[in-house]
Amino acid sequence: MKNRLKLNLLTLSVLTLLLALGACVAPERQSEEITFKAAELFPEPPRPEGQSDVIELRCDPIETVRVAFVGLGGRGKGAVRRYTFLEGVEIVALCDLVQENLDKAQEILEGAGLPGADVYSGPEDWKKVCEREDVDLVYVCTHWDLHTPIAVYAMEQGKHVASEVPIAITIDECWQLVNTAEKTRRHCMQLENCNYDFFELATLNMVRQGLLGEIVHAEGAYIHDLRASNFNEENGYWEMWRLRHNQARDANLYPTHGFGPICHTLNIHRGDKMEYLVSVASDQFGMTEFAKKKFGEDSDYAKREYARGDMNTTLIKTAKGKSIMIQHDVTSPRPYSRIHLLSGTKGFVQKWPVQGIALEPFAHEFLGEEEMQQVLSDYEHPITKEVGELARKVGGHGGMDFTMDYRLIHCLRNGLPLDQDVYDAAEWSCITELSEKSIENQGMPVKIPDFTRGAWDKVDVVTYH
Repeated sequence: MKNRLKLNLLTLSVLTLLLALGACVAPERQSEEITFKAAELFPEPPRPEGQSDVIELRCDPIETVRVAFVGLGGRGKGAVRRYTFLEGVEIVALCDLVQENLDKAQEILEGAGLPGADVYSGPEDWKKVCEREDVDLVYVCTHWDLHTPIAVYAMEQGKHVASEVPIAITIDECWQLVNTAEKTRRHCMQLENCNYDFFELATLNMVRQGLLGEIVHAEGAYIHDLRASNFNEENGYWEMWRLRHNQARDANLYPTHGFGPICHTLNIHRGDKMEYLVSVASDQFGMTEFAKKKFGEDSDYAKREYARGDMNTTLIKTAKGKSIMIQHDVTSPRPYSRIHLLSGTKGFVQKWPVQGIALEPFAHEFLGEEEMQQVLSDYEHPITKEVGELARKVGGHGGMDFTMDYRLIHCLRNGLPLDQDVYDAAEWSCITELSEKSIENQGMPVKIPDFTRGAWDKVDVVTYH
């Protein structure tokens, strides 16, 4: 009995002590939870003295844009072909390490009745191209690792530059591009062709005309089964560079296709900015499984470790309270999708995997096919009306590639700001390293740098001049 009494008294004493301690620490813990902020892993460096922002940058008009192409693989040769249909363009130089690519590009020019261009084939010859006095625009279609070095060097030589996506693969590269563009006052465009898809352009026009109300949430993606291309030793990516990136990094490696169009609808750095992101990824399954089936379970490819998880999902919050979801999956057997979803206070649109439009007061279901096509017709973007017929004939992902090229040359010839500027290039590309850091830290919120360094609300809407 005495022992039981002693035990009860001891228990009571311990409970009393714990309650007392809890009363002391609970408020502090609560305070810590309330004041938690996204990690600022990449502080914004101060703008170098003498530089200013290049928002709505205008340069002197160029009557005939002299173009040099660096990288003549699939994307490069396609670009050369499309440029033969553009007015006010002269193709002066072609650069690639593979002689066959140079020959095919020259054949494209010959077939179009155009004079041949000067050719460059050395590993560092892209520098010679950038140094030419008779080049206005350097068009970059190499593997990812060279996008930023070539773009920076081209601008330093006084050239405008356009680069395939992503234009940068690290935060440091993003800042290199921004600082060089601000210092040289040269245009730096990331060639995000999906911004010029006819549906995406139509939805941009819907938003500008107020059809969807205030956009609250947007989604984009790059879901595209690339396993066969990534593991193609003969006709895949040059020296299998894309597989190497998938092997090395767990991140959203290719964010821009789904991201670019929705950033423009949300006026990112033209009235709003991205504040922070969280990112999670599944484990990796698809690359190993595919490698086993293609090369055998004992093959080198099957035994390798691949860092990138099959599905990456990244969530973003903006300064104006909007939310964004972007996804990346290039190793799952599923239909292609960029999602392209916009949810507003008056309506909803999406293109992938099912195309549909829903509008108040009956937004609980999609419009019928005839009604949807009427809306798309009514809100056809002025750019599509201007060049859509020719773009469909020339092609390039249904015409959006040609529309992109047409707009770039149109702006350069008329001294207009480009549709996509260097801040777009940095913002859309920075997602790779930021998502990588978030994944490494169990989905930790990570602050997104303001590459405009405070000028994000200098204008209040994205304008295609």
